[in-house]
Amino acid sequence: MARAGILGGLYGVLERIERKAAYLRGKGFGSGDVAQEAGWAHDLLGSPPRLAMDIGGNVGHYTAELRRLTRDVEIHVFEPSATNVARLEARFSADKGITIVPSALSNLSGEATLFSNAPGSPLGSLTQRKLDHLGIGFEVKETVSTQRFEDYWRDQLGKRPLDIVKLDVEGHELAVLDGFGSAIEHVKVLQFEFGGCNIDTRTYFRDFWNFFSQRSFDLYRITPLGYEYIPQYRETDEFFSLSNFIAVRQSM
Repeated sequence: MARAGILGGLYGVLERIERKAAYLRGKGFGSGDVAQEAGWAHDLLGSPPRLAMDIGGNVGHYTAELRRLTRDVEIHVFEPSATNVARLEARFSADKGITIVPSALSNLSGEATLFSNAPGSPLGSLTQRKLDHLGIGFEVKETVSTQRFEDYWRDQLGKRPLDIVKLDVEGHELAVLDGFGSAIEHVKVLQFEFGGCNIDTRTYFRDFWNFFSQRSFDLYRITPLGYEYIPQYRETDEFFSLSNFIAVRQSM
């Protein structure tokens, strides 16, 4: 019993070291500072953005930071929750350079169910997540419209270059990227989340690595210290605590 107690204490220390080391490399740092995230996207872009997409805008914190960093950037915000659309419209009504699009993005156009634990929740997802282990129910439902980004890019944006794309859609990032079609070839910098919601949607970091590497993007993970270049795929990157990544087109 004494040995078990000693080992238990040692394992506890090792777990704390492991968590801290992972955090410093950005694994689990996904709920960090929005100002830092937008700032690093600007840094990797290398020039002031002219056109940006905030996909999964929620209440507009990322959009507000983009506007603070660049006065004249044109921003299109995609948000399916009616509660949040009203908040976004109230927040940015005086800004003619910001367009609120009351829709989810996906690989199909039509309708879907948005599940959440409360109206307007930042956890809202097109998948009914199982968060019983956190004591969170996912019973709130809302019917929302969906569209492919390639269609919007062609019809509303005239196939213009996309300087910054921020993608936060709670596990459905790959479906959205599939719906980008040929528009992905015109993206310079794309920031996306990866974490626990990808357990519910059964998607893996390897899927993102393959998607971006096959399309000539470099990948970086956002950390408390800056951003870390990821030169190759490793199974240790399958870390399901919320983390943020930035994909940068190699030919910029």
